[in-house]
Amino acid sequence: MEEFNKVQKLVEQKLNSALSPSILIVENESHMHSVPPNSETHFKVTVVSEQFVGLRQVKRHQLVYQILSEELAGPIHALAQHTFDPAQWQKANGEVPQSPNCLGGGK
Repeated sequence: MEEFNKVQKLVEQKLNSALSPSILIVENESHMHSVPPNSETHFKVTVVSEQFVGLRQVKRHQLVYQILSEELAGPIHALAQHTFDPAQWQKANGEVPQSPNCLGGGK
């Protein structure tokens, strides 16, 4: 029996363990793309962590890519990231951009 949301739960577990975020939102956006139903291939993550203080956006993204390297080499095809330190999150009023609709894959 295959567990539903298996990849999403693994992403949540790994990011929680490595970054101790105050906020972690992992969204499976696969349904917005040309993939089979119940796929776990396209994700958007919003992470607020003290570990991001003093790091530029590119370094934050590299850190997340490193944490999720196995998943990115396998089931995850695309990963949108919104990474904040706590002060930036407060300044952003907890808002992140909406993901665009998929333009490829025949949809």
